[in-house]
Amino acid sequence: MKEYRLVAWPQLRPPFDRIAYRRMLSDMSHRHMTLAQLAECSGIRRHEVRAFLEMLEGRDLIATREALVPDSLFGSLRPLGGWLRRALAATQPPPER
Repeated sequence: MKEYRLVAWPQLRPPFDRIAYRRMLSDMSHRHMTLAQLAECSGIRRHEVRAFLEMLEGRDLIATREALVPDSLFGSLRPLGGWLRRALAATQPPPER
């Protein structure tokens, strides 16, 4: 799976001059993002996001890389484990002295 990052800010012409496309550009200017992430954050259909990425790629305005794959199936659950640990620690009474 590919991730995309903006390397130069383009002048947008129709049909890409809507706010949702500018939001995608802003996100891509800060970090690498996948097609699925871009579709989710912008609210635009995947095929429209793909067309936008193809336009940007054709103008050499984005850099691509292969997405980093988690070490295990549960690698994406790691943040949840930290949250659970903190939540459980907060509910326990303080130790008696």
